[in-house]
Amino acid sequence: MPAPQKITTLLMFDGRAEEAMTFYLSLFEDAEVLAIARYGAEGPGAEGSVEHATFSLAGQQLMCMDSSVKHGFGFTPAISLYVDCATEAELERIYAALAEKGQPLMPLGSYGFSTRFGWVADRFGVSWQLNLA
Repeated sequence: MPAPQKITTLLMFDGRAEEAMTFYLSLFEDAEVLAIARYGAEGPGAEGSVEHATFSLAGQQLMCMDSSVKHGFGFTPAISLYVDCATEAELERIYAALAEKGQPLMPLGSYGFSTRFGWVADRFGVSWQLNLA
């Protein structure tokens, strides 16, 4: 019987995958690297960079990699990582960390659909929507 189908978010970076993953791990208490493979001297990516990594943030599994091919595109806010925060303090802490060297898309505030919400593109260009659950 074939393995059940599974969908996992993959974040593709241009040489900053490990830096981004380490940053994201620092934001959540329940976070860990599950597996990491690096490019060797034979390539095709830069030696030591992330060929493929799997990590977990608050029980959600994600993957990241450093592309071995240069490309003319990056991340877009059309796709975001959505986080329901348990407390206002948690929401403000994570938002502030993501906004540092990033770009606020919607400042923290009260909106019709949420009493406390913020949307930000982090320093790597990854878009996050943070909501007070």
